[in-house]
Amino acid sequence: MNKIKIPIRGMHCASCELLVSGQLKKIHGVNAVHINQKLALAEITYAGNRPSDEKIARAVQEAGYEIGDKQKLPWISKNSADYKDLAKAAVLILVIYFAARWFGLLNMDVGASKSGVAVALFVGLVAGVSTCMALVGGLVLSLSARHAEQHPEATTAQKFRPHIYFNIGRILGYALLGGAIGLIGKAFNPSSNVLGIITMAIGGVMIFFGLKLIEIFPILRDKSIALPACIARLFGLQGEVKEYSRKGATVMGALTFFIPCGFTQAMQLYAVSTGSFWQGMAIMGLFAIGTAPGLLGIGGLTSVFKGRKARLLFMTAGLAVIFLGWFNITNGSRLVGLNTGSSTADAVTENKQEQVVRMTQNARGYSPNSFRVERGRPIKWIINSTSSFTCAASLVMPDYGISRTLRPGENVITFTPNNIGEIFFSCSMGMYRGKFIVVE
Repeated sequence: MNKIKIPIRGMHCASCELLVSGQLKKIHGVNAVHINQKLALAEITYAGNRPSDEKIARAVQEAGYEIGDKQKLPWISKNSADYKDLAKAAVLILVIYFAARWFGLLNMDVGASKSGVAVALFVGLVAGVSTCMALVGGLVLSLSARHAEQHPEATTAQKFRPHIYFNIGRILGYALLGGAIGLIGKAFNPSSNVLGIITMAIGGVMIFFGLKLIEIFPILRDKSIALPACIARLFGLQGEVKEYSRKGATVMGALTFFIPCGFTQAMQLYAVSTGSFWQGMAIMGLFAIGTAPGLLGIGGLTSVFKGRKARLLFMTAGLAVIFLGWFNITNGSRLVGLNTGSSTADAVTENKQEQVVRMTQNARGYSPNSFRVERGRPIKWIINSTSSFTCAASLVMPDYGISRTLRPGENVITFTPNNIGEIFFSCSMGMYRGKFIVVE
């Protein structure tokens, strides 16, 4: 058997390899073809006479590519069809957004009066379709859409299988880690700066994959994000994250336990409060089971569509992921003090010893969310939580090191403002926020 290597330009994914390989195998005398789109090379194994250059060139052209060394990809696409599809995707995003607002999916409430382990399942169901899944759901959407785009030859079942592994890993990981924190009685409670950095990092990853999905920036086709080598070795994974593999999906599902989400943190505190391994396991496991339908639905969409419809779906997913990624970066920056919101100040009631501030927390955030207070006088901050299983129930104030998961009813936080200016607070994801305006 003889072999020849042919440089091919224009390939950028696994489907490109299949298209070129399929055409080259049709040439008489060719026994095997091995394509590597990263190296832009085709290795042809043949018996007898060497296939002519004309036949090879014609086969490559019929697949939609050219023979030649790999060229530098342009920064921005010059294909007008790409922009037309992108406009259609933007319209579809707006329709989905306003439909979600109309049906109240963006601010679903879980009442504070519910109790018992079974509430974890209900909370999971709500979390699976709410804005708090902007982190996990957006990450799943970006990776699964990219995987489906790179493997158009795969069947619907083959594309959907990694999502099953992701949710299995998520359920098992949440159950085991939930049992652990229930047993030791200490929640995973990082500082607001750590939460902000994690949220921003996830947002950055989402934007990267979103930009690849919309296909407007060809230069990103061959780019990928690699896990740190130590983490990849620990879990036995390949360095690249872009392939939504079974093992990678399983590990990723388990690791979402540490992603800062208000729903997750509320359930983690609930698990800790039980002081029991088995109850902690049941709470976090049921919560993960509850989120599974929403996550499977997101991943399932990317598995069903093919051809032109798939391209439009990938572009729509890309735009959604870019929006969610920017949303998370903005929220994360608030947690580390890089960005702040603004609102109207409200007066506070006072007594002889302290300044008393009253606020209500519900599924839509905090009301009122801005207070004018005096410097140097203690503040008694009374927060009435009417919806304890929402993102807003996880409250942080980075400047004063305050991190509190609000329980149903009145919660009291005390601190003394020492400097004139604004003190910002928010939920642990940075979505809902407010401030104290400190005056002399």
